[in-house]
Amino acid sequence: MTPLREHRLMLTRRQLFGRAVNGVGTAALASLLAPRAFASKGLTGFPNFKPKAKRVIYLHQSGAPSQMDLFDPKPQLTKRFAEELPDSIRRGQRLTGMTADQKKFPVAPSKYKFSQHGKAGTWFSELLPHTAGISDDICVVKSLFTEAINHDPAITFIQTGSQVAGRPCFGSWVSYGLGCETDDLPAFIVMISRGTGRKVDQPLYDRLWGSGFLPSAYQGVKFRSGGDPVLYLSNPAGIQPDVKRSMLDDIRQLNEINLDHFGDPEIVTRIRQYEMSYRMQTSVPELTDLSKEPASTFEMYGPDSRTPGTYAANCILARRMAERGVRFIQLYHMGWDHHEGVPRQLPPQCLDTDQPSAALIKDLKQRGMLDDTLVVWGGEFGRTVYCQGNLSPENYGRDHHPRCFTVWMAGGGVKPGVSYGATDDYSYNITENPVHVHDMNATLLHCLGIDHTKLTYRYQGRDFRLTDVHGSIVNDILA
Repeated sequence: MTPLREHRLMLTRRQLFGRAVNGVGTAALASLLAPRAFASKGLTGFPNFKPKAKRVIYLHQSGAPSQMDLFDPKPQLTKRFAEELPDSIRRGQRLTGMTADQKKFPVAPSKYKFSQHGKAGTWFSELLPHTAGISDDICVVKSLFTEAINHDPAITFIQTGSQVAGRPCFGSWVSYGLGCETDDLPAFIVMISRGTGRKVDQPLYDRLWGSGFLPSAYQGVKFRSGGDPVLYLSNPAGIQPDVKRSMLDDIRQLNEINLDHFGDPEIVTRIRQYEMSYRMQTSVPELTDLSKEPASTFEMYGPDSRTPGTYAANCILARRMAERGVRFIQLYHMGWDHHEGVPRQLPPQCLDTDQPSAALIKDLKQRGMLDDTLVVWGGEFGRTVYCQGNLSPENYGRDHHPRCFTVWMAGGGVKPGVSYGATDDYSYNITENPVHVHDMNATLLHCLGIDHTKLTYRYQGRDFRLTDVHGSIVNDILA
């Protein structure tokens, strides 16, 4: 764009008032008037106060890890093997379609041993030896709860603040409010890996990293594990860089003509994305080339770390992205939906994730980056203490459980070495310090210097935000 067009778009009076009436709002209008500056700096006044974290690495374990097999030991349940779960505990809870027709709800104790670690004596399963080794660096919250009982609404809820699809996800809100730290890579990048514990698992939809009603410039960019990391990143055969540059210049001029006439913010997005993709032709190959990483890095992240597309390899890429200024890095690891065969399916999932997750914390810490990088690990809900399907001492399944689940966080303003919240003797109901999904998201935004009540966008006549009209900051877990 020319400087004149950069700062003054020729909107007609009708277009200007039409956009105001339809909910574009002051912030979005500002993005039209100075799109490039707006994209790099974020919203005026954000962050609202000095942040502890500059960026987020969100390690979402899709399918819902079993809290009582990993973080929340209930050894007394061994004596209650196969007993019916008391009605006083279940309290008529809504059931999923998988167990609604069960005639019995037998208690299935975890078959795994637990031990305490770190200065706070935080409990960890034998399946998580590496995570246990970073106990003094992380905050384990055992008292999360949600309103959704099925996967898609629950993931949508924890990622967007609503069970109904169509709202901006966490990463989009953050990149909208805080902008970019780099001009050479997207502010928001997504990577997906498949677990070895349950290779056919719940699907993940692109809308989970979509920008919803925010301008599409704020949606996540998905990186692939094979071929070009980003689709169409390479030039077609026979197209030289100077030809590509000339073509983009011509396309930009055509887009500017339409922008001058219509003032559509999506045209601004298109111009930006063409320019970003051109710069990414240089930045992405350098980012994804792990050949210069020392052998010690791969040893730290584990045996899968040399295989592209694995969770371990994605964790290394997440650290490299953080180093290069990517604002929000979202990893999804599939395969945690263990309705049957927990003893068969859970250990491989933990082998996928335990060592790389712990290595990421150690890696960031030794590079001096953990203090301003917020890391989150967890799923969309928990699992039931009662068995789904047939129960034996060596085999059991667990259904979805929204009333309590566990996440851990590290760095970026979170208090290290803390275990927060508690559940009853069945890991079924919360007994201490309940934390709603909206509370967690409000707290994470606070670490980024954002007042969750102020990060809003007017759409269809009302102000929306990630935490809807809810959310309280959990001050007890903040450093």
